[in-house]
Amino acid sequence: MQNLAPDAFQALIDRPGTVLLDVRTPEEIALAALPGAVNIPLGELGQRIGELNPSAAIAVLCHHGVRSEMAGRLLERNGFTDVAHLIGGIDAWSQLVDPTVPRY
Repeated sequence: MQNLAPDAFQALIDRPGTVLLDVRTPEEIALAALPGAVNIPLGELGQRIGELNPSAAIAVLCHHGVRSEMAGRLLERNGFTDVAHLIGGIDAWSQLVDPTVPRY
């Protein structure tokens, strides 16, 4: 799994075919979100992993980066080979890439 800073993460999600996976809860998504993200909360990922293509590049984010790293490791254990997570989560994204994304 790649551990990406916000600028490298942005380059990855701008690549065609990359799936942006947000593992936060729906309540958190309502506060701040990135467009086009698929939302599967970390607690549901094990049961819903079949919704994702193991051949696709998967870019995972959460609030501060802890849950996205856990999700990335879960994906790798289940055969996903092109997985990255956002160091610092959407909070770092808001600070370093897009200040219009609300911080919470």
